[in-house]
Amino acid sequence: MSRSVTVGLDDTPESRAAAEWAAREARLRALPLKVLHVFEPARAARMRRHGTDAGQEWSERIPLEAAEGLRLRHPGVEVITDRVTGDPAEALAEAADAAELLVLGSRGFGGVGGFMVGSVSLSVIARAARPVVLVRAGEQAADEHETDPAGVPSAATPFRPVVAGLDTDDADETLLEFAFDAAARRGASLRVVHGWYEPSTSFYRFYGDAELYGSLARQQATRLTEALRPWRQKFPNVEVIEASRCGSPAQVLVNACRDASLAVVGRRIRTSPLGAHIGHVTHAVVHHVVAPVAVVAHD
Repeated sequence: MSRSVTVGLDDTPESRAAAEWAAREARLRALPLKVLHVFEPARAARMRRHGTDAGQEWSERIPLEAAEGLRLRHPGVEVITDRVTGDPAEALAEAADAAELLVLGSRGFGGVGGFMVGSVSLSVIARAARPVVLVRAGEQAADEHETDPAGVPSAATPFRPVVAGLDTDDADETLLEFAFDAAARRGASLRVVHGWYEPSTSFYRFYGDAELYGSLARQQATRLTEALRPWRQKFPNVEVIEASRCGSPAQVLVNACRDASLAVVGRRIRTSPLGAHIGHVTHAVVHHVVAPVAVVAHD
C-alpha cells in the first residue's frame, strides 16, 4: 500500500496553511493527501457533561469540509479524510510513521522574533520516525518561488533553493536523500550548509596564525565536498551549492535559510529516560526559519 502525504488539521490558520502546502507536496510526489483530525477525549467528555454533541459534529465536519476545498483548489490530487479520537501528540506521531511525511502547522512570531512551536508539534517531531514538515501560518505558494521580473511574488517562477544543514561528522544518507529528492522534484538548487566552530586554542586573529585558520577552513570545505560527492552523482541534474562556514552551526544554518523554499534538518533517533530531544540546531531552525521546515529522523 502506498504511503500518503498526511496533514494534521484543527481548523486554525496555521493548519490550513499546512494543508495547502501538503496538497502541493502531494502533487509533486504523485501521492494521495490524507487530511487527519484528532479529537481529544477530554474535549469530548466536556461536551457530554454539557449535554451537547456539537463538538463531536464540529470535529466530524472539519476534515470533510477541508477536503472538499482542497479538491477544488488542487485538481488531480486525491484527497482522503481520517478522524481519530485520542491524545494529539500520540495520534499524530503514529500517523507520521504510516505516512510518506507528516505536515503540521506552526503559529506566528513569538518571543524575540521566533515562531511559536507548540508542545504537540515538538513532541511529534521528537518521536516520529518519518519526516515531519512544519508550515507557518500565512504561508503561500508564491513564498517558495523567486519573484517575477517585475519583483512581484509568483508561484509560476522557479523555486527558491532547498537548504539542508549537514554535520559532516554524521552525514546521514536519509537526510541527504530527502534533501536531494526535494530539490529534484522542485527543479531547484540545493544549498548544503555546514557550520563549524574554530578550535578553542585558535588565535588566528593574531599575526602568523591566519594560515592555520585558512588550512582549517579548507579541511572543513573538503569534508563537505567528499560527503556530497556520491549524491551529486546520484542526482546529476540537481545544482548543488556548498556552504562551509565558521560559526555557530545553528546560526549559520538559520542565516542560510532566509531565501529557502524548504529547509531540511536532521534529528537523531535516540531513546532516553529523560525523554526525546531534537537537538539544538534543529530546535533553532524550527523556531526561527520562515520557510517550511522538514525534520528528518535518522539513526
